[in-house]
Amino acid sequence: MNRFIAPAAVAGLMSLPFWSMPTWAAQSGGADTMTTKLIARDALFGNPDKAQARLSPDGKFNSFIAPRDGVLNVFVAPVGKIGEAKPITNDQKRGIRQHFWAYTNRHVLFIQDEGGDENWHLYAVDVVSGEQRDLTPFKGITAQVVGLSWKRPGVVLVGINDRVPEWHDLYEIDLATGERKLIERNEQEFAGYEVDSDLVPRLALKTGADSNDVLRRTDQGWLPLISYGRDDSLTTNLLTIEGDGKSALLLSSIDRDKSALMRIDLASGKQEQIAASERADIGRVWLEPKTYRPQAYGIEYLKPEIKPLGDAVKDDIAFLTSKLGDSFDIGSRTLADDRWIVVTDEPQAPAVSYLYDRKTTQLDKLFEMRPQLSGAPLVPMHAMEIKSRDGLALVSYLSLPPGADKNGDGRPDVPLPLVLNVHGGPWARDTYGFDPEHQWLANRGYAVLSVNFRGSTGFGKSFINASNREWAGKMHDDLIDAVQWAIKEKIALADKVAIYGGSYGGYATLVGLTFTPDTFACGVDIVGPSNLNTLLATIPPYWKSFFEEFATRVGDPRTEEGRKLLAERSPLTRVEAINKPLLIAQGANDPRVKKAEADQIAAAMKAKNLPVTYVLYPDEGHGFARPQNRTSFYAITEGFLSQCLGGRYEPVGDDFEGASLEVLDGASYVPGLEQALGSKK
Repeated sequence: MNRFIAPAAVAGLMSLPFWSMPTWAAQSGGADTMTTKLIARDALFGNPDKAQARLSPDGKFNSFIAPRDGVLNVFVAPVGKIGEAKPITNDQKRGIRQHFWAYTNRHVLFIQDEGGDENWHLYAVDVVSGEQRDLTPFKGITAQVVGLSWKRPGVVLVGINDRVPEWHDLYEIDLATGERKLIERNEQEFAGYEVDSDLVPRLALKTGADSNDVLRRTDQGWLPLISYGRDDSLTTNLLTIEGDGKSALLLSSIDRDKSALMRIDLASGKQEQIAASERADIGRVWLEPKTYRPQAYGIEYLKPEIKPLGDAVKDDIAFLTSKLGDSFDIGSRTLADDRWIVVTDEPQAPAVSYLYDRKTTQLDKLFEMRPQLSGAPLVPMHAMEIKSRDGLALVSYLSLPPGADKNGDGRPDVPLPLVLNVHGGPWARDTYGFDPEHQWLANRGYAVLSVNFRGSTGFGKSFINASNREWAGKMHDDLIDAVQWAIKEKIALADKVAIYGGSYGGYATLVGLTFTPDTFACGVDIVGPSNLNTLLATIPPYWKSFFEEFATRVGDPRTEEGRKLLAERSPLTRVEAINKPLLIAQGANDPRVKKAEADQIAAAMKAKNLPVTYVLYPDEGHGFARPQNRTSFYAITEGFLSQCLGGRYEPVGDDFEGASLEVLDGASYVPGLEQALGSKK
């Protein structure tokens, strides 16, 4: 069995799925930062040159995603002959962004939706015949890949919600014929299943108002195995059933603060701790491909760390660390576990994929994701802690413009305009590594600060639970505390701070301009909710199992008290407080944060004669997948910020070509936007 998380199956508002691809252009300016070469937008936010390297289970083929006629598709080459790669898919719309191999060694699987609606379908491509098949050809469904197994290579286990939209039944689908067989009718309304190496559902998760229950299949039916409360629900989850079928692995914060790696006996329920850290949750686990035994685990506090479990991969980690540094991970591996795809991630060294032969300790470079960025003026990322007003440590990341920090101490020589870049989720986190938005904004002359406010993941359950019902409350206080810290440390100019973000970060932007209107000079809201009552009333039906999380952590719309809280914490109720420019960007097909969320705030501002620029993408959802749309959005944002903060901007040029954007309001508020729209026509 392999574990896969289909995007539609991940609850929460989430971060935006931005790709980045490199290339850079020169433009001259004034002294210091202004003389630095300007990195072109399409370099950072266009399609990658190559990405997502994968190995076939037998190690004979190497696959990856790359542009075909400007659209991301899957390519396959014999291992060691990447120059002979040929495309095996021909998507001509949004591009393929996630692919993986079946154990047949001749089928590549990928998921795709239509226009960002997140009605994901699962496709299989036969790399020998070239035949492509939609394995889930049903309207209005969102497929979830539940399992693949080397013991049963010809089938895939898929969750499909065609019977009722809220719940996924389990089907076994033949990769060669597309024939499906019902394995489990989900009448118990389970949130998800864990299957063994024979693809038999053995464990199931049942979510409730007060607790989550993991049940095990027995001859007497589904019986309780473990139960945990809402305090542990975002820091406890099943990983896999181990190969012998007798035990399972889980990450658990039960009776502790940080998630530990645990093993649980499926017969007795007895648990043993395998690994733990007092600094951060365990966030990733390396599993042996056949037995699913854990080989290593990773944590990330300020920066990522990987630690071996026993001797299985101890020498490999030491060797790879000596060659690549600390920031690497396994992207793919063969069934024999003799070859790995290893991927690096450094702030100033965009991702590089390597083929690693464990037997010979041969490490061969496959490709750079952004080869044209070699020599570009990329800047360091500084990892640090910022204290909140009530004493929490907020792990944060700061990037400064080229030439702004001559002694390299993480402080600019003079205070700068600052962009507070707020992550989505909110149950996600900012991490250390290459960040195209940090590089873009720093290159334009801004300090860029990303803050892991309370509610961010990876720092233990108490840090998450401190955010319960604190949207626009203490979660926002953390962001304000970080801004005040940056001003006090002479990093930021007090009157030149912008707030920017997508999804929850878009909500934080709206909160910033309504709850603390004098703190920020302007804001950029990307697919952010403006009304929490309407947000929770329109979440996708297949998120029903996650609804209690929203009720506990945001507010319960089923009660009068909850509805009142949601209204109080909604930016829409305070729209009259806005006195600074706002840019809104929205995907028309967004199933998580509906277009109505942007419509409401834009209409309210327009009715009060407040300046707002509203950009809509008719063929996008929760984030912008098409590169033409991404680069057009960043072109608009760059002009908007230049007027607000005074930084550099690259002329629009041809960045609107092929984009679907519609500017519904406020084109005149962004320099050059009206002219660019005119030339687009």
